[in-house]
Amino acid sequence: MNRQARRKVIYDTDPGVDDAMALYFALAHPGIDILGITTTFGNVSVEQAATNALYLTAIANQKIPVTKGVKSPWVKPGEAPPDFIHGADGLGNLSTRVATTNVADPRSSAQLIVDMARAQPGEITLVAVGPLGNLALALRLEPELPKLVREVIIMGGTVNEPGNVSPVAEANIWNDPHAADLVFTADWKLTMVGLDVTHSVVTHLELFKKIADHQKHIATDTLHHAVAFYSNFYSGLHPHLAAKPGCFAHDLLAFIYLTN
Repeated sequence: MNRQARRKVIYDTDPGVDDAMALYFALAHPGIDILGITTTFGNVSVEQAATNALYLTAIANQKIPVTKGVKSPWVKPGEAPPDFIHGADGLGNLSTRVATTNVADPRSSAQLIVDMARAQPGEITLVAVGPLGNLALALRLEPELPKLVREVIIMGGTVNEPGNVSPVAEANIWNDPHAADLVFTADWKLTMVGLDVTHSVVTHLELFKKIADHQKHIATDTLHHAVAFYSNFYSGLHPHLAAKPGCFAHDLLAFIYLTN
């Protein structure tokens, strides 16, 4: 598939193990063209999120603009990142990291979204898989943003499925509900891929081991390590994952929706 036919995406993310799964799926998919990666607080601090995005792209031999975005919720107090789920570093507590040379784009995440949307009106899809502060700020910077982007796909929220941080709340929306309100009420095409979807799909650890064994590379080894840590959390929480370790690949499902 040629570059013109590929879906142009800005990936708004807080990597995060499932964020890393989603990123590598998108980079490998012939129908997706990641134009930029905008980072936010959430699974880790925004500083760590940017560090992880730069590292994951570098070890995959990709040079993609990476920006730092919002570091805290718009209104409510911030909360400690869930290091028991993703590890203190967001990638399952990697023992070592190779040296890389990728550096962050100096713009804010919101500014990169606005700049790229203005430069390519109607062409870019925003895939947002963390708290929604960057998108909310981009709407404040450019009120016409809903007319400039093709669509928005969000991993977050829930309808009938119980929440994962309270009986009714999903983590990405819970972490910045006021930003989410701005994003959900904006006049753009928006699709929510929530827990009703993501809790219906289990990704087993053995798949990532097979990938790492078949494609021997630092990127596949890194992902396998991260998913092992992440699966350990889910296997302890859900009895049906104890016998065959696996996890819910939440953020990956946003890209599965995009490509299907």
